[in-house]
Amino acid sequence: MADARAAGCQGTLSPLRLQAGYPPIAKEYDGVGQTIARARLGTGQTAFTILGAISLCHLLNDTLQTLLPALYPLFRSGLGLSFVQLGVLTLAFQVTGSLLQPFIGRFTDRRPQPYSLPVGMGFTMAGILILAIVNSYSLLLLGAALIGIGSSIFHPESSRLARIASGGRFGLAQSVFQVGGNLGQSFAPLVVAFFILPRGRGSLVWVAFLALFGIALLSTLGRWYQMSGQARPRGVSSLHLDSPLPQPMVRRALMVLIALVFSKFFYLASITNFYIFYLMEHFHLTTASAQICLFAFLAAVAAGTLVGGPLGDQIGRKYVIWGSILGVLPFTLVLPYVGLGATIALSIVIGLVLSSAFSSIVVYGTELMPGRVGAISGLFFGLAFGIAGLGAAVLGAIADWTSIEFVYRLCAFLPAIGLLAVLLPDVGREGRALRTARA
Repeated sequence: MADARAAGCQGTLSPLRLQAGYPPIAKEYDGVGQTIARARLGTGQTAFTILGAISLCHLLNDTLQTLLPALYPLFRSGLGLSFVQLGVLTLAFQVTGSLLQPFIGRFTDRRPQPYSLPVGMGFTMAGILILAIVNSYSLLLLGAALIGIGSSIFHPESSRLARIASGGRFGLAQSVFQVGGNLGQSFAPLVVAFFILPRGRGSLVWVAFLALFGIALLSTLGRWYQMSGQARPRGVSSLHLDSPLPQPMVRRALMVLIALVFSKFFYLASITNFYIFYLMEHFHLTTASAQICLFAFLAAVAAGTLVGGPLGDQIGRKYVIWGSILGVLPFTLVLPYVGLGATIALSIVIGLVLSSAFSSIVVYGTELMPGRVGAISGLFFGLAFGIAGLGAAVLGAIADWTSIEFVYRLCAFLPAIGLLAVLLPDVGREGRALRTARA
C-alpha cells in the first residue's frame, strides 16, 4: 500500500509524507503541498508565498473591521451618537470576537477547518453592508457584531496556517501574518478620508467588494491547506504535548502575558477609538487631517509588528515583550502635554515600539503550551479584541464624563504594567534545566 501511494506521487514529497502518515498530494498542488509539509516537519524553508497570501487576507480582513472605528465621526455627526454609544459599538464588535475566538481555536486544534476562512470573511462582508445602509443604532450593533464574528473565525485558523508555513521561523511567520492585519488597520482611515467621506456612508457598499476578493483567495488557501494533509482530525494525545516547564510556572506565565496584553490593547484602544477626536478637539484639525494622523500611527504599528517577531527569534521573546511594553512608558507620559508636531511624532514612536510585542507574545504562548496553536492564538487574539472593546466602552464613558485630554493623561500609566515581564521564565533555558534535572 505504501509503495502504491508513493508511486502515485512521483517526483513529490512521497517518502517524507508517508513517513509522517500524510496522504499524497495531487500533482497540481505538489509545490505548495511539499513546502507546507516540510514546514510542518521543520525540514524545509519558509513558505513565503503562502505567508504573503495569508498576510494579504489579514490585510483585507482588518481593513474592513477597522472601518468601524474610522467611521465614528460620521456616526457622531450624522446620527448624533455619544462617546458612550460609540464605545458600546466597539464593545459589540470586540466581544463577539473575543468570546468566540478561544472556543473556535480549541475546536480547530482537534478538527482543523480550512474552509472556515472564507466563511469568516463572509460574515465580515455582511456586517459592512449593514453599516452602509442602516440608521438604527440597534442594527449598527448587529453589523458590528457580525464583523466581530467574522474576525473570530478568521484569526485562529489563519494563524495556524502561518505557523505551518513558517519552516520553523515562528516569530518571523507570526510577524508577516500580523503585519498584514496592522497594514489593514492603517489603511482604514485613508479609505474613510479619501473615499467614504466625499461620497457618504453608502459608499461602504463598494468597499465591501474587497471581501469578495478575500473570499476567493481564502478559498484557494483553504484548498492548499486541505491538500497538504494538515486538515485531518487530531487525537487528544497530539494536543497535549509536554510543556517544557512545570504547570504552576506555565499558569503564572500565562497570567503575566494576559496582564501585558491588557496593558497594550487598553492603551491602543485609546488611540484607535479617540485619537481622531483628540486631534480635532485639542488641535482643531479637520476630520480628514485627523484620519491621516491616525494612519501614521497605525502604519507605525504595522512596522513594529514586522520587526518584533524576527527580533524575538534572535534575542529571545521575553526581552522583546519586556522592552516593547515598558519601553513606551516615557513617551506615553509625555504625550498629553506636548504640541501637535510632537504629539504626532510621539504617537508614531509609541505605535512602533508597543506593537513589536504581540508576535512574541503569541509565539511565546505556543511554546508554553505545545500542540495548542489554535487555542493559544484564539486566546490572545480574543483577549486583544475583548480588552480593546472593554477599553473603548470604559474610556468612552470617561471621555463623556470628563474630557478626551483626561483619558490620555490616565492611560499614560498603563505601560508600567510591563514591569511584570520580569516574572516571565526563559522557556528555552529553564526548560533545558528542568529536563536535565529530570534525567
